[in-house]
This record gives sequence, C-alpha cells and structure tokens, in this order.
Amino acid sequence: MTCQRAGLHVASAAIVVDIPQKQYKVARGDNATLPCAFTPPPPAGSTTEITWKATPDVPGSPMIDIIKFNSATGMKVYKNYKGRAGLTFDLTKGKADLQLVRVTSADNRTYECHVDVQEEEDGTLSDTANLIVLVAPSTPKCTIEGKTEYFQDITLTCKSEEGTPTPTYKWQSYDVLNNPRPNPLKATDVNGVLSLYNISKDTSGFYVCTSTNEIRSAKCNLTMAVMAPSMSMASTAGIIGAAAGALVLLLVIIICCCCCRRKKNKEEEYAMGTPEDGEFTDKDPEEQDEHVRSEQERPVKSADRRDVQDERSERSYDRRSDYDDRRDPNTSQRDDRDDRYNDRRDRYDDKRDRSDDRQERYDDRRERNGDRQDRYDDRRDRNDDRRDRYDDRYDDRRDRYDDRRDRHDDRYDSDRYSDRYDSRDRPPSVPPNKPRDPRN
Repeated sequence: MTCQRAGLHVASAAIVVDIPQKQYKVARGDNATLPCAFTPPPPAGSTTEITWKATPDVPGSPMIDIIKFNSATGMKVYKNYKGRAGLTFDLTKGKADLQLVRVTSADNRTYECHVDVQEEEDGTLSDTANLIVLVAPSTPKCTIEGKTEYFQDITLTCKSEEGTPTPTYKWQSYDVLNNPRPNPLKATDVNGVLSLYNISKDTSGFYVCTSTNEIRSAKCNLTMAVMAPSMSMASTAGIIGAAAGALVLLLVIIICCCCCRRKKNKEEEYAMGTPEDGEFTDKDPEEQDEHVRSEQERPVKSADRRDVQDERSERSYDRRSDYDDRRDPNTSQRDDRDDRYNDRRDRYDDKRDRSDDRQERYDDRRERNGDRQDRYDDRRDRNDDRRDRYDDRYDDRRDRYDDRRDRHDDRYDSDRYSDRYDSRDRPPSVPPNKPRDPRN
C-alpha cells in the first residue's frame, strides 16, 4: 500500500499471515481452534477479507470453502460447515482464528488461512496447518488361528477396527494360576500377531492384548487350553480293524496248537502200542510196526516241508524289505514320524488309563459303602428277628400261664366247696337197715 502526502510517496509494510504451528492434534468429538495471525493490521477504512479453506478429499479438486469474512459485507459460513465452523477475529490486533465444533475423522485435513487487504498484494497472504483428529483405539478383537493341540503351531491375532494414529499392540502371557510370564523364546510378536510354535501343556494359560495410541488404550484377552491330539475316525477304524485282525490271528494260532497237540498224542499212542483198554486187532505185529514207523516219519517230513516254506518266506521277506528300502529313501524319517506319533498316543493312553484308575477307585469306594450299608441292614434285620422271637416266646408264656390259671380256677370252684360245708350243718342220715332202739 502506498500513501501520497505533500507530494511524497510512502510505502507501507507488506502483510504477513502466520499460523504458529504446522500441526494441531485434538481428540474426536472435542472442539478445535486453529489460530491465524497477520501483521501489520490493515489501515482504517480499507476493505479486509479473511478466508478459511481446506484441502479436498481427491487431489487436484478445488479447495473446500469453510468460512469467509468481509469487512464490508459480513460473515458467510458455507453449507458443509454450517453450525460447526466459526471465526474469532480482531482486525486491529491481526487475529483470525478458526473454530470447529465436535470434530470427526473427516476433519483430518490441511487448512489454509488467507487474508486479503484492498490494494495490498505484497507479502505472505496465506499460511497452512494440519489438523489431526485423534481417535482412541476401539476394543480389539482377539482370535486364535490353528488347533490348540500338542506340537502344533498357532497364531494369536489382535486388531482394533479404528484408531488414529494407528495403535500399537502388545501381548502379555499369564499361566493357569494367573501369574505373568514371558513369551516363549521362539514366539514372535509383530503388529498384533503373536506366533507360537510347537505348543505344549505349558503353553496353556491366559493371553492379554493391549492396543495403545496417544489418547488411551484398550484390551482383549484369550483363554487357551492345549489338549492332546484328537483321534480321527479313520484312526479309530484302523485301530478297531487291527484289534479284530489280531483276535482272528490269535484264534487261528490256538486252533493250530490244539490240532498239533492232538496229533502228537496220537503219535505217542502208536509209539507205545495198544493201550490196556484199547481194542485188539488181527493185524500182524510186523504190519503194525511198519504202520507205526510210517506214522513217526510223517511229522518229520511235515517238519521238513515247513522248514522249506519258512526259508522261502524269509527270502521273500528279505526281497520285499530290499524293495521297500529302494522305493522309499526316507524310511528313517517316516519311522521317526511314526515313533513321535506313537509316543503321543502312548501319553494319551497313559492319561486315559489314569482316568480309568480314578474311576475304578471311585467305584470301589462306592461298592464298599454299599457293602457297609448291606451289613447294617442285615444287623437290623437280625435284631428285628430276635425281637420277634422274644415277643413270640413272651406271648407263649403268657398263654400257658393263663391256661394254668384257668385250670386251677376250674379245679377249686367255689360252688363245690360251699356244698361240702352245707352238708355238715344237716344231721347225719340214718341208714335204712340200722336196728331200732328197743327202748322205744
């Protein structure tokens, strides 16, 4: 701006617009104030226009108008910011602060303060600053990927759906007694993903994930119980089939042994001759001896044939083993896997046996309690029987006593004695054939 006075031209200082900081942070839902200062203040009577704008969502699009103030026409708030944006200004002090109410994540933008004074084009007319809306991390979601079984590899994931700036994650492990413990040596904790390798029973416990940023933190937790590997249906069917095959093989062996024993007994009978209670035959002794010798030679020939068959089987087994070795170069690795599987299965069987033992002990205690109850019932029944017998004997004695008393009463009846005493009072009767007194 220039001013002409007394024929002299005086140049005014250029306007400089300044925002003190290049970045402002505020929590979502709070009110934000972006300060803007400009110097020197505009001269009195000049027209001053203050404008706040924001960068668009799509690069290359026009700037977003927020609010405009003109000293001649007044204040204007644009449509998208009505009720949310305001301007605190003082032209004499060079103040033009933007106020935003209840900021959201959509207000994460770069804002520009522009001051335009009439007939002033020199200087720095605008300045920018970034507004960062901080969002607290939401409650993270904890999940387990993989099977929580012995010797497996699993992954624990932790993720918050929102949070600005991006939250950081940290896993903490606790044992089954809720005591903190460090993560296993081979475990990795990267960006909310905790990887556990070759897990065992000691891996069981509680796992807490903490999601944190500049505002606050949030947590989620998991409870993990590592179990023995479950047996599939195919494995179960294989075990059942193997057990059935073993049972059939055992039955065949028993039958063969019985047949061999019976045959041996017959051979001994032929070798010893005809038993005492046996039947006599009309064959010659020489023919009988020849028959016995043939019967004795038969098992020897049979044994020779079995030896030949066994040798053939061994040679066939050796050829089959050589073939298997050539076909499978990783036989040792396969054997190691089988051994590890058998070890796991043995441990599982041991646990199941211990559980069965506990159940059996419980059943034994329950049976002993039942036996005690039965003995108590027996004693009570015997006491009842004794009481009944005592009552019966008492009733019998009472009945006999009543009978004796009744017989006694019948024998000493009062009417009979009264008749006897009455006869004493009468004079004695005179027999009819007594001689009469001659004096009469």
